[in-house]
Amino acid sequence: MAATSMTPTMVAAAVAATAAKIKPEDPSPFRKGDAVVYPAHGVGRVDRVGFEEIAGHRLNLIHISFEHHRMTLRIPVAQARGTGLRKLATRQALDAALATMKGRPRASRLMWAKRSQEYLAKINTGNPGALAEVVRDLRSVGDGSGSSFSQRNLFELALERLAAEFAAVNRIARPDAIDMLNRELVQARTASTAEPQPSNVDV
Repeated sequence: MAATSMTPTMVAAAVAATAAKIKPEDPSPFRKGDAVVYPAHGVGRVDRVGFEEIAGHRLNLIHISFEHHRMTLRIPVAQARGTGLRKLATRQALDAALATMKGRPRASRLMWAKRSQEYLAKINTGNPGALAEVVRDLRSVGDGSGSSFSQRNLFELALERLAAEFAAVNRIARPDAIDMLNRELVQARTASTAEPQPSNVDV
């Protein structure tokens, strides 16, 4: 599994944050074995938390492995919350995300280039609700019909990130979570198709 290296800028920022005694807002620290979410990479697992000597500085680092991406990330404890690192969402938050995902897609008049940037920004928040919005609005491309390559990629990325958190919270395999969400999408598409269309006749 590849490991990411810390740049001098990252080390300097970590030293400054540590010196300022910036602490995570969450009173419960991240511990070895915790499943966590890092916005840019999705669900990972904490391998270890401890001090290391880097560039002549002693830093308290969190090692996070992302099995799906075959990579390991090191994050200074003092900067953890600032990077968006968080624990898994609650079941209530995931239920709300599921309801959002099954809602009616929202139309947009924006050019695709602008919309794709907004979708990617939502995906990179790692927030289940934002991920669900992307899946909802792009679900018409889920079957591959009439979709561009970039649309399909964004849809699959958002769906995979959302499924990864569902899998971790419910302790099921990631492919099973993806299948579950796809079934929910099929039901949502079927339900929206079956809804009566509004009449244009004036009364």
